[in-house]
Amino acid sequence: MNIVKAECKDFETVKDITCRTINAIYPKYYPLGAVDFFLKHHSDENIMEDISCGRTFLCVDENGCAAGTVSVKENDIGRLFVLPEFQGQGCGRLLLDFAEDMIRQNFDEIVLDASLAAKAIYLKRGYREFHYQVIKTDNGDFLCFDIMRKKVKDR
Repeated sequence: MNIVKAECKDFETVKDITCRTINAIYPKYYPLGAVDFFLKHHSDENIMEDISCGRTFLCVDENGCAAGTVSVKENDIGRLFVLPEFQGQGCGRLLLDFAEDMIRQNFDEIVLDASLAAKAIYLKRGYREFHYQVIKTDNGDFLCFDIMRKKVKDR
């Protein structure tokens, strides 16, 4: 697996990874209104802005197939998704290592929003909750997640 910077031509790939992962994983943890909120949050405009600004990266396998994506904006890790068929193969770890290394160069702290599906992974990697967020969605469901942070030690 290798990490490459996403280009504008990769928009559909990033969108596909994001939407397919949300649709496959999030309904196991969240009500429909929260899943819809996630999908709207990762809109075409938001994805394209991150790609255009050079903030989005892809994890590709040895065959050039994109398996996952991550976006890094200042010290914030966002849009970290791995396609279900690639989960458990190290792609998520590779993307998170890459994002943390990028942030570590300029910041003393890493911040991310942790979905219920990923929170345990972040806790094992040294992230700690510092804010609990609740958002009421359009149809009255609630989206709950933790904002987590991790101090960077080797800076």
